[in-house]
Amino acid sequence: MSVLADHLPILPVLLPAATAIVLLLIGDHGGDAHGGHGHHRLLWARRVALASTLLFLVLAARLAVDAAGGEVRAYRVGDWPAPYGIVLVIDRLGAMMLLLTAVVALPVLWYACGGWDAHGRHFHALFQFQLMGLGGAFVTGDLFNLFVFFEVLLIASYVLMLHGQGRERFRVGVHYVVLNLAASALFLVGVALLYAKTGTLNLADLALRVPMVAAPDALVLQAAAMLLLVVFGFKAALMPLAMWLPATYAAASAPVAALFAIMTKVGVYAIVRVHGVVFGAGAGDSALTVAPLLLPLALATTAVGVLGALAAHTLSRLVAWLTVASVGTVLAALGLFSTAAWSAALYYMANSTLVVAGLFLLAELVAAQRGDAADRLEPASPVAQPALLGLLMLLAAASAAALPPLPGFIGKLMVLEAASAHAWQPAVWSVVLGAGFLTLIGLARAGSVLFWHTRADAPSRGDAGASLPLVGATVVLLGATLAMSVFAAPIQRYTEAAARQLVDREAYARAVLGDGVRDTARPYRFGPADATSTGAPR
Repeated sequence: MSVLADHLPILPVLLPAATAIVLLLIGDHGGDAHGGHGHHRLLWARRVALASTLLFLVLAARLAVDAAGGEVRAYRVGDWPAPYGIVLVIDRLGAMMLLLTAVVALPVLWYACGGWDAHGRHFHALFQFQLMGLGGAFVTGDLFNLFVFFEVLLIASYVLMLHGQGRERFRVGVHYVVLNLAASALFLVGVALLYAKTGTLNLADLALRVPMVAAPDALVLQAAAMLLLVVFGFKAALMPLAMWLPATYAAASAPVAALFAIMTKVGVYAIVRVHGVVFGAGAGDSALTVAPLLLPLALATTAVGVLGALAAHTLSRLVAWLTVASVGTVLAALGLFSTAAWSAALYYMANSTLVVAGLFLLAELVAAQRGDAADRLEPASPVAQPALLGLLMLLAAASAAALPPLPGFIGKLMVLEAASAHAWQPAVWSVVLGAGFLTLIGLARAGSVLFWHTRADAPSRGDAGASLPLVGATVVLLGATLAMSVFAAPIQRYTEAAARQLVDREAYARAVLGDGVRDTARPYRFGPADATSTGAPR
């Protein structure tokens, strides 16, 4: 067991990768998912995928429990000393993001097993490759491998976006692919500029070496920081780089859009790691390079997102715009650059991810029971399960609009408290509170049209109601927000500890770099105090 424990940090990458290979060996149903060998292979693919994702959840929970004690675990792949080799790092933030990914992925996959996975080829293998990219992005300890895992999850997302095909998916899919390829090219340029002036891409090493680069060389690092903000801002849907998201997410199938709810958080995570820590308050001449831009752009993102939700004509597009608005709130908290604000950002991010993912699934459930009207916000035939779907809509709307005592309220209250002594307090309070009010109006309008303004003469598909996997997965995701209210205090303590740990550069560097670097050109050196680092067995 101790040997397995030593290798836990790499399992979030290896487990989904190995599962994807097994699923490819099982084979594809070849379009015949309802009979013969195709149906048999699909059943086995579902079992393997669900079992692996459940194990991913158990693994993420174990890592989160271990990280809660404050230990930073560094796993050196191939036992190469950092910063020269590949290093995977588990701290509180990384473990939290892994757990959030697993909590979203398992019910989404269960939902997909209700029939969506049969609409195209290799769904389960692609889903696992997406998990591999997400897990790798949250545990990698250097920027180049962050780029690699970005590409892994993006390549999987390109195909998942088109899963089930359809003209609209192909149309927005082309835009999605082209824009992401452009962002990836900028990512490489930014990474090259950083390496040119620091000689390293290891995040712990960068956090120590960036402050040593003084003007005028620091201008190159500042240019790199701005380029990386463009890249990460595009991934996270920061205005004005977010206009691709509503059409893309609304066009994707329900489980794919729900999984994409966590994908935008990779961009948020990267902004925290790079701009909050590497280019944070202690970065010398490059300190807080993006601070003048991040907060105003984040507030604009929230404002545009909620206005887009009010103007939406379908429930899925409304939810997509709410994704943009929630990301803006998270980034606004990050833009305050304080540990209290970062704690609030992490708490609110977890809740908003669960709510958005649940709303995407709920939108599809409603659309399936409204005949030809689907999820368009117009009067149509009544749904087959009005009480159940209406209650789920009410719960999701209350949490998205931050009504007490749900976690959305707690998260936004934390953001407002963190902004109380900031120069931008009036703007933050106005946008955050106004966004909550307008979100409530938008979802209340949608709910009244979908469940009250029905037409008895409208044609109905005669649905008997959604199946257990579809309803159960939606209930689990939205019910997780209630669990966040019940366990609000310990979760808040965890996010506060994660925020404090982020700014402790020296402890992170000791865990990752240890005393294995003895380059005399380096003005820093750590001795045998490195007791928190866990690498591959020597």
